[in-house]
Amino acid sequence: MIWILYSFIHSELLSASSFQDDLAQSIQLSSPTLSSPVILLDEHDHLFSEDYVEWRVPLPLQSIPLFVQELFIQSEDVEFYNHVGFNFSAIFRALFANASANSKDQGASTITQQLVRLRYLSTEKTYERKVIELVYAYEMEKQSTKEEILTNYLNEIYFSNQVYGIGAAATYYFGKPLDQLTEAELAFVSAIPNNPTIYNPLEHFEATKKRQELLIDVLVKKEKISEDHGKTLKAEPIVLHTKTKKQLYPAYSTYVLEELKKLIANKEGYTEKMSTAQNEQQKLIFENELQSKVNEIIAQGVTIHTALNPVKQQNDEKYINQLLSKTPDLQAASVVINNDTREILSLYGGKDYKKFDFHRAYQAVRQPGSALKPLLVYAPVFETTTLTPNNTINGGKLCIGNYCPKNYGGAVYGYVTIKQAFRLSHNTPAVRLLDTVGIDNAFAKLSQFQFSHITKEDRSYAAALGGLTNGVTVLEMADGYTSFINGMYKPAHAIRKVTDTSGTVLYEWNEEKTEVWSPKTVQTMRGLLADVVQNGTGKGITISSPYLGAKTGTTNDFHDYWIAGLSDAYTSAVWIGYDMPQNMKRIEAKKIHHAIFNKIMTDE
Repeated sequence: MIWILYSFIHSELLSASSFQDDLAQSIQLSSPTLSSPVILLDEHDHLFSEDYVEWRVPLPLQSIPLFVQELFIQSEDVEFYNHVGFNFSAIFRALFANASANSKDQGASTITQQLVRLRYLSTEKTYERKVIELVYAYEMEKQSTKEEILTNYLNEIYFSNQVYGIGAAATYYFGKPLDQLTEAELAFVSAIPNNPTIYNPLEHFEATKKRQELLIDVLVKKEKISEDHGKTLKAEPIVLHTKTKKQLYPAYSTYVLEELKKLIANKEGYTEKMSTAQNEQQKLIFENELQSKVNEIIAQGVTIHTALNPVKQQNDEKYINQLLSKTPDLQAASVVINNDTREILSLYGGKDYKKFDFHRAYQAVRQPGSALKPLLVYAPVFETTTLTPNNTINGGKLCIGNYCPKNYGGAVYGYVTIKQAFRLSHNTPAVRLLDTVGIDNAFAKLSQFQFSHITKEDRSYAAALGGLTNGVTVLEMADGYTSFINGMYKPAHAIRKVTDTSGTVLYEWNEEKTEVWSPKTVQTMRGLLADVVQNGTGKGITISSPYLGAKTGTTNDFHDYWIAGLSDAYTSAVWIGYDMPQNMKRIEAKKIHHAIFNKIMTDE
């Protein structure tokens, strides 16, 4: 025995000497960045979506029952409150056992060592790594209190199935908070970390149950509980209620996570940095910095409070999915905004949308056609000139340089009133009106909104008819039309606020409404939009509302159909088309976009 022990110590000293430089340096231990869940709440603060790779529910030590603390201390490290990070007597027992068996399997790890291994070291079983582990454990004990070490240990140990920490284990395996578990259930989940593969209760329930009973026996042996109480705990039935990740309304939650990035960019100054970047390389640097910041915030675990109306979202999705199923490959997108709050209540991103798919409500950039005329042409006309809807405008042929727009179907009109031109969406009058306002003046008005794909090349007469280099999104269109509610504008958002795990508000939008149209312009535009529904291209829109106004849009070769408009309660935009644009003339008479608009503009 003496010879075996001497041989092992000599071997350890030789191994340790190779790490002399490393061990001579002062070890600065820092808390690792752990990935916590991102929780999304609807308008009623009910959970509807959660994102996580690792399920964690960190708890302070005072929220972890003493029964659990005793289970781990008595079974893993009975001298926890007395040692300096490692236990010499346990180490020598393990050394002797390993040397005798010519093995390295026998453990002697304290709770502190286990935490060090979790945070900083690999799991390889070598004597060299064990020496470093002891040094780290000693340093951790110097830099932390016992309570801090135990808290971190209980919150970071692995409970199988990507579950980390005793608090997360309670909610994952039993569907309730840790403080609501019975002592038998506490002992059951506490059995898992000893070997998360062997004691995975979803695959090896009986093995986990046997381990639970062993832990209870340990408490009985150490006189922490009576023998009768131990028998009662072992006899209590264990029924799992395993957590399933909640992923409702993927079209809405996908957009919320995108808006979160914009919110952080806005509040952390990256929006301004990227807009004033001197070149693409510098802009890319800022974008990478922003993404790192977003990842850092998300990893901490946040709760995102949103304006989602779950009933409306569900009903809108169901209706549009059923409607589109009758026409193979046809797609659609829609956005509904609350007029009072300017919050996004529902989003439709595409047929049978799956989370993180291509989102047609905010990612699909399409030509808007005549749906853009109210924002780029008509409202600027009434805002900057003395013209009224009753003034006349030439509806005949027009060429400006090489640009010769035509009316729908090639029709040629004489002089028509501006109201008639708007009602029936004539093209040549719209171009003439844009010329009257001035292209620069018109685009200055459009720049008040969030049209992020507009380019310098778009400043042409073709824009009067929605002919743009890239186009616009459905969300951008609905957002712009909110200016016709009362002339005041504030960007529409889905996020109300973002809080951390303790409930502290990290971010929230706080833009103030600004006046973009005068009361006179608003009154005139609302009248024209209402006339479209009653007498023009908006016939077929049958929403019950004291006020209802809308504008339709059709692009070249019938590649896109649009409706954007508002009622007393909501502002909305709808697009239908194919991902790979194709002529839709054959389905024009079905007025599918009208049907979608009718549905999403109702209360539920």
